[in-house]
Formats: sequence, C-alpha cells, structure tokens
Amino acid sequence: MNNNLNNARLLPFTVIQKAAGGDVEAINAVLKHYAGYIAKLSLRELYDEYGNPHLCVDEELRRRLETKLITKILTFRVN
Repeated sequence: MNNNLNNARLLPFTVIQKAAGGDVEAINAVLKHYAGYIAKLSLRELYDEYGNPHLCVDEELRRRLETKLITKILTFRVN
C-alpha cells in the first residue's frame, strides 16, 4: 500500500494534541475531518408520500455523534 496515500488521510499529530487540550479550531478541524463518516453513520431510510425510499441524514443523530466525538476528544490523553 502506498504510504503517502495513508498519510494523506491522517490528522496531523499537532492537531490532535491541540484538540485534546481544548483548542476550538483544532476540535473543528477534527469534526471537519470526520464529517463525511459521521454523515454516513447518520443516514436513515425515509419514505415519501408515495412509499418511495430516500436516504437522508438524521440531523439529530449527526449532532449526537458530533457531541460524543467532542466529549471523547476532550478526555483523550496524549503522552
């Protein structure tokens, strides 16, 4: 596997350190990094008035996942 491709997907260590320390901009960077994954986890199948299924992001679930991530970031210890 190409190592450069793997590194492109990782958050820089300094961003993780700052986020764990409570830096708001770093926390927002982590949230932005995981926004697509959180949106995918938040997908729900809803049906319109004709019974046709549609995938939609459940905004309440998305916010709950973001809140959980922020909580875990703030309790994360970097040695």
